[in-house]
Amino acid sequence: MPDYQAPIEDIRFTLRHIAGLEAIAQLPGYQEASLETCDAILGEAARFAAEVLAPLNRIGDMEGAKLAEGKVRVPAGQAEAYRQFAEAGWNSVAFDPDFGGQGMPWALTTALQEIWNAANMAFSLCPLLTQGAVEALQIHGSDAQKKTYLAPLIAGRWTGTMNLTEPQAGSDLGALKTRAEPKGDHHLLTGQKIFITYGDHEMAENIVHFVLARLPDAPKGSKGISLFIVPKFLVNQDGSLGARNDVKAVALEHKLGIHASPTCVMAYGDEGGAVGYLVGEPNRGLEYMFTMMNNARLAVGVQGLAIAERALQAARAYASERVQGTTPGNDPTARLPIHHHPDIRRSLMALRAWSEATRCLIYFAAGTLDRAKRHPDSADRAGYQALVDLLIPIAKAWSTDRGVAAASLGLQIHGGAGFIEETGVAQFYRDARIAPIYEGTNGIQAIDLLGRKLLRDGGRSARGLIASMTVTLEALKVDSDLEMQVLSTHLEPTLTALSRATEHLLKLGEQEIGSALAGASPYLELFGLVLGGWLLAKSTLAARQSRDPILDEKLAVTQFYMTNQLPQALGLEIAIVSGAESVLKLAPERI
Repeated sequence: MPDYQAPIEDIRFTLRHIAGLEAIAQLPGYQEASLETCDAILGEAARFAAEVLAPLNRIGDMEGAKLAEGKVRVPAGQAEAYRQFAEAGWNSVAFDPDFGGQGMPWALTTALQEIWNAANMAFSLCPLLTQGAVEALQIHGSDAQKKTYLAPLIAGRWTGTMNLTEPQAGSDLGALKTRAEPKGDHHLLTGQKIFITYGDHEMAENIVHFVLARLPDAPKGSKGISLFIVPKFLVNQDGSLGARNDVKAVALEHKLGIHASPTCVMAYGDEGGAVGYLVGEPNRGLEYMFTMMNNARLAVGVQGLAIAERALQAARAYASERVQGTTPGNDPTARLPIHHHPDIRRSLMALRAWSEATRCLIYFAAGTLDRAKRHPDSADRAGYQALVDLLIPIAKAWSTDRGVAAASLGLQIHGGAGFIEETGVAQFYRDARIAPIYEGTNGIQAIDLLGRKLLRDGGRSARGLIASMTVTLEALKVDSDLEMQVLSTHLEPTLTALSRATEHLLKLGEQEIGSALAGASPYLELFGLVLGGWLLAKSTLAARQSRDPILDEKLAVTQFYMTNQLPQALGLEIAIVSGAESVLKLAPERI
């Protein structure tokens, strides 16, 4: 399997022209994020990923994390790599300089996350969860909690986790049973959590668990959940570590992929109660935890992009080396690498189009997030935040579905060799398959997009985004280059389909929410497809206007996407408008 090399050229281009890095650097607090500084950071990140993280990816997959004598052991080399990661400051890039962070934009941090995940997805889950913990603590923690926990979390000396799921609850967080009994200035927690990523390990000095639990007098359902900080080791007043808390990993899940990432069953309070500290107000824990979940959902979307890129690189290398047969128009006696075969070229173009379209979508969302955080005008911040809220379920679900499809297609290009573990590409498929499931399954993302985003604001954010796409469409129509004009003929009907489907669901949602929800997943797929086409078109326009040498390749990838992938949007509109009746026609027990 070839080594991973970060696609720095396209990352830089997308940060500049889709995320809008130069404009972001003008926002308050981001003045250090010049193109030159970000380029230097990206270059060093690419080196670290290639030299340190990528070589451990296969080792981690084969060895896996293990639980023995009450301790979780990660694969060889991973703890040392994490310490290098933290000491180099990679964990702190996006966070508050007052607590040791570097204060750089989320757009840049998102690009770094792509590089880490493409090099070693299982490793990257640890800092991913820590970053979510930092976000939650910055927004909802008390001053004392920030003083105690933020600096070591940002530095990476401590890591963070997110503890939601319980055996009987799954995604139904209203069914949680973990209890929190008040005792002086803290609470004692008892209960069990499952599927806890990096719930235990010895890579860092301490682990800070963010745990959902119920107070004794809590209302039933999701309105009665509170959020607690539960450290693995208690923290003394001077910041030093004290006694071991009553929390431990009692089992590790045996998973399809991401073997190097310990996914733990966590027991709280087996010996009397785990000491925990209430975050914010009682019974608002689910609201607070969504701060972590939204951060994680965008980061999981990055994983879809990262796997798509890794699958592309592996398939491209194999197809250039694997000699088999000939193609029409060539010497019939000559044996050529398989990348000369039209169907292999089609498959490689699909991989590249998915990689670049998801990169555009993820970076666009991250750039919008920076504006929501730092724009000087409060009304503009609110508008950008509404757009981020709309984009996150699409970025998470559409990108992770593309990641799985890319891993599968990349394996297919390898033929029988891809099905053999020794080539390494089967790992990409096994690792990728979790991403559409965790942090809210992609079906839940579709429900969120329809119910909490589209219907809740009456379509305002969706219509605004469609209007922005229409501006690009008109620019394509009047461009002096005929090839750019042709792009508009493919984008226009699918943009119209998205608009019609949006208005249909807005109307249907008021009349019959069940029928509207039956079309939620195809609606998310439709939205993602059209966003991908729009952003690729924007990339091509930007390359042309800036006279970037990348133009020829951008145009070719965009043309392929427009003619080979975007047409699926028209069929999705039919599924949304006409398919609900057939979805619900049979009773559940008869399906």
